[in-house]
Parts: sequence; C-alpha cells; structure tokens
Amino acid sequence: MSTGTYRDQIQYIVEKLRASQSLLVSAGAGMGVDSGLPDFRGAQGFWNNYPVLQKSGIKFEDMADPQWFIDNPHLAWGFYGHRWTKYKQVKPHAGFFILHKLAKSKSSFFVFTSNVDGHFQVGGFSGDKVLECHGSINHLQCFKNCGQEFWKLPDGHTFTIDSQTLLAQDPLPHCPSCGGIARPNILMFSDFGWDARRTEKQQERFSQWLELNASRPLSIIEIGAGLTLPTIRNTCENIYHNWETEVTFIRINPHDISSPRGVNTIQMGAKDALEKVEKELKRQSK
Repeated sequence: MSTGTYRDQIQYIVEKLRASQSLLVSAGAGMGVDSGLPDFRGAQGFWNNYPVLQKSGIKFEDMADPQWFIDNPHLAWGFYGHRWTKYKQVKPHAGFFILHKLAKSKSSFFVFTSNVDGHFQVGGFSGDKVLECHGSINHLQCFKNCGQEFWKLPDGHTFTIDSQTLLAQDPLPHCPSCGGIARPNILMFSDFGWDARRTEKQQERFSQWLELNASRPLSIIEIGAGLTLPTIRNTCENIYHNWETEVTFIRINPHDISSPRGVNTIQMGAKDALEKVEKELKRQSK
C-alpha cells in the first residue's frame, strides 16, 4: 500500500471513529507485546522466558493446565508467579491510555479482552467496564472450590522462584477458608474447576451494555487478537454482522489481518497504530 493510500485509510478510519457514539475495545495477547510482554502463545517467545521448560519439552498449552497444582504445585506457582510478577513490573504502553482517552470521549464504551494481566484497569479503564473472558491472574480461587469466593492477590505480594528449576518457594498461596492450595482465577486448558463467577458478572454487564447501545452507531477496535484461540475475533465479527445500526470495525494486527468484507484493517503493532490514530484525531479536531 502506498504512503498516500495508507494516510487516506487512517483518515477514513478516524472519521468513522469520530462519528460513532459507542466504542467497543477488544484485545488479545498482541496488545501487550509493545509493553514488553512476551508472546506466550509462540513457542519461541514462551521458551525464551522459560528455558527450564524448553529443556523438558513443556509447551505453553502443557503448562497452562490445572493438573500441575496437584502434581507439582511449586512448579505451577513458579510459572504463574513469574507471569504475575512480570505483569506487575511492566507498565502498559501508550496505546492503552490513547484508547482510554478515546473511550471517554464517547457516550458509552466497554472493553472485551482475553488478556489476564489487568493492564486495561492500570491504563485507566474502570473495572466495571471490562470483560476478561479468560479471567484474571490478579485474582485467586480455591483449587478445591470449597465455597470460598475468589479473592485478590495483594499488589505487594512477592514470589521467590528458583531460576534454575522454576520452582516457587514456600509459602505458596493458599485458600483462606480451607487452607488448600490456591490457583489463579484463570481459565486454563482442560479446566473443569475454573470458578467463573467473577467473569460471569462481567459478562452480564457486557450483555446489558450491548442491549442498551444497540441503536447507537458503534465502533469496534480489535487489537492483537490471534487465530489460535479466536474468541476475541469471533465475538467481534458476530457483533459486527448483527449490529442493528451503523458499525465500524477496525482490526489492528501485524500478522493475522484476514477479515470479513467491510472490516478496516491496520497491519501494524498496537502502539504504533494507536499513536497514528491519535495523531489523526488531533489533526481532525483542529
């Protein structure tokens, strides 16, 4: 695409964004890459961060299995404790704050994400406007589902993890009610014990938001949503095809850019694309 055509595309997208009354922001793992977070879905990105698991031939899909909290809870918490620590240390990139500013300019907005890091909340979005469809690493649940409601892992918590073995040292997080092992409130693979109550409440608020805004022109900005687990892509495409009134769908992705007819695509990373959108927004607002 030529530079002129590319600029025309951004200009057109921003014109449509400004005309919409409601905004749905949706994001997959690619949203966090520009913050310095590894792409855990890719084998190399995963193994580069966990060489101990590479030596054992353990893939992300293998490690993201609740069975580890039975078979080897110290390794399970070594993996999730490292991820939690990484998420806390990393500052969300500028794109999160650009999105929040854009969202606040609309009559109504919501965030739908498969990310578990809580970075949209750090970026300024209120928790009651966010649906985390795969749960949150910042919240814990009892592995035995003893009846204890999910609880928040304190921000000041620290994990001591052996870099040679990836084993977390005691004390591991435990249920405050029964004393059993705790686990992140995240939907894992082959996971029949996930306590979905927190996410179900978010889903109810999201469904109500969609109903309330069904008659308003809508913009959907989907960022970094891949094809391996297409929950984000499928949900956005379904809303796009079934929206009652005018809808503008913008898909930002440096790789997986294939889209239904009518979808506006920006084949770039999240931060770069959103900064260009912000620049054009400022130009058109003068």
